[in-house]
Amino acid sequence: MIFVDTGAWFALLVREDPDHPAAKAWIGGNTNALITTDYIIDELLTLLRMRSKFQVALRAGELLLSEEISRIAWVSPLDVHQGWEYFRDYQDKGWSFTDCVSRAVIRRLDIRRAFAFDKHFRQFGSLEVLP
Repeated sequence: MIFVDTGAWFALLVREDPDHPAAKAWIGGNTNALITTDYIIDELLTLLRMRSKFQVALRAGELLLSEEISRIAWVSPLDVHQGWEYFRDYQDKGWSFTDCVSRAVIRRLDIRRAFAFDKHFRQFGSLEVLP
């Protein structure tokens, strides 16, 4: 499984994003093992809308919520509480709450790789960050 972060989805979907070429090149044959969370989908759709990419948000929502291109790992109450502990305890990292909840899900599911452009994922430790 490869965890996909908000920034990777955004880069893949928005041609003007500086990471778009790298995201598009990497995604090639990697769509059968992708996993993301409902928190990531929420963050992505909100970001797209706020960046005046509403039509892209609609397409992304359809693709992601149908699990056509990625499996969804639904965040559990335990993930939220664990995420809160990370948020509280790792103040020096600058991780968003969504990053912290993502870390909890990654650990719960024993995910070893992530598709992300966010430097914070490299700070998680035992996670290979792609591309």
